[in-house]
Order: sequence, then structure tokens, then C-alpha cells
Amino acid sequence: MFAPEFIYRQVLTIAGKGAGANQFTSTLRGIAVDGRGAVYAAGDSEVKLFDPVGQLVGRWPTARPGLSIAVAPDGTVWVGETGQIEVFTPAGKPLTAWRDERVFGRVTAIGFSSGSVFAGDAEARAIRHIDRSGKFRNDIGKDNPTNGLLIPNGVVDFDVDAVGVVYAANPGKHRVERYSSGGELLGHIGRFSGPDPTGFSGCCNPTNVAVWNGRGIVVTEKAGPRGKLYDFAGKLLAFIDGDCFDPMCKNMDIAVDPRGRVAIGDTERLHVLVFEAVAGGRPA
Repeated sequence: MFAPEFIYRQVLTIAGKGAGANQFTSTLRGIAVDGRGAVYAAGDSEVKLFDPVGQLVGRWPTARPGLSIAVAPDGTVWVGETGQIEVFTPAGKPLTAWRDERVFGRVTAIGFSSGSVFAGDAEARAIRHIDRSGKFRNDIGKDNPTNGLLIPNGVVDFDVDAVGVVYAANPGKHRVERYSSGGELLGHIGRFSGPDPTGFSGCCNPTNVAVWNGRGIVVTEKAGPRGKLYDFAGKLLAFIDGDCFDPMCKNMDIAVDPRGRVAIGDTERLHVLVFEAVAGGRPA
């Protein structure tokens, strides 16, 4: 029987479905955290900024409905959309937009490393590697017999670690794959395991992934929805309770703040739920 090394409890509920200034009316697609632990959420056609205790401190519109969001090391806020990426100051002032429907079909994830931007394009089933001037460099996840990541859920999701290694969810293969920025497959964790919780079940899990630098990989799953924490070798360390989420959730975006708190977007109730390790678990 699996014995968790980490135990998580929910500590915050942010946003939700409704017409309030701090809520979303129809969609919550992307979440991100900055170095202070503030939470950025992209939904409808708007970004909402919440402080580390969950209070709304800013909001601004996007030109198109946001599909993903990320905070760059310089604090700028990047929103992935259909056909483009918009870039804002931390306070929401527009800076620029990268528009190229050939490269940015549906941008469902964004990440960064030194001198590079990575954009998950769900139409191409690949991760686009782009330099900071917006010039395309190469694809990641295309050089395989399936000509792309297997994403029955319709979302390409990934994260980038501190040294520039890309961790991509490949749900159709029931694994998380590790790539160089040049597109070389470096390895992977995960397997189809049926009811065994140490692997991945269903047609297509995990759906989303985030790197907790120095600690491991956090993923979310669908049918039923839940979160899981693995070490970098693929050992399951902890669950994040699926009872917290609407059972119809899928493609739940995930982010880890500098304290190790895990934020997950409930795509049905339009909440951002924040979890942290309880006393008795390893310190976050």
C-alpha cells in the first residue's frame, strides 16, 4: 500500500464562478505564481492578480481569451492565446504581442530559460522554442513516430526547471517526458498502471505538470481529478485530494510557489485551490 511522504491540506480558495470582481464567469484556463507567492489567473478574457493570502489586487483585459499564463524571471506577465502571446508589466500595462498563427496555434503553456521562451502549441502538439526576440528556433516533442505529443485532452502542458530542462506531459503515453531545449528526449517517468496509484490510469494522464525545483514534479490528472507529487526518478511521494475538485475537471493548471505551496485551477468551479504540507509531512 502506498504511504505518502508528504501530506497536503488546502489552505486557500481563490476566485470562483460568478460576476464578482474576483471571480470568473465561464472559464479558468491558466494560473501562475511569482517570486512573492502572488497568484495570476487567466480566464474569460481577463487576468486577475491575487496576493499571497488570496485578495484581489489587480485585474486587466486580454485581447483574446487567455489559454495560459506565466510570469517571466523579470516579472513580466505572458498570456498565451489563440494565434498570439501578449506580454504585460506586473501591473497589467501592455508591453508587446507576438503574433504568428503558424507558430502560436493555441498557446496552452508558456515557460522560460536563459535567453529562451517556450510555448506549448496544442494545434501542433508540440512545444515551440523561441528566442527572446520572437524568432523560432526549434520544436520540442515532434521528433517521434506520432509526430507530436499525444494530447486527447487538447492541451500541451509543460514546465522548465532551473537549468533549462523541459518537462512535458504526454498523457496519451501516460508519462512525463524530459527534453533538452534543442528537442532531444532525455528521459521520462510514468507508465499506465490501471488502479495502481503510483502510475497513471485512464485514457490520457497526466494532463498538466509543474516542476518544484530541487524537490520533484507535481502533476494533475482527470477522471477523477487529483494532484500528485513525484520525485525526479518517478517515485510517488504524495497525493493532493481529488475530493476538493469538481469531478468533471480536466486540464487543471498547476503552479508551485517559492514556499512549495501548490496552486491548482478547478476548471469547473473556477476556483484556484492552494495546498501546503501539514505538520508531520516534510517541510515545504
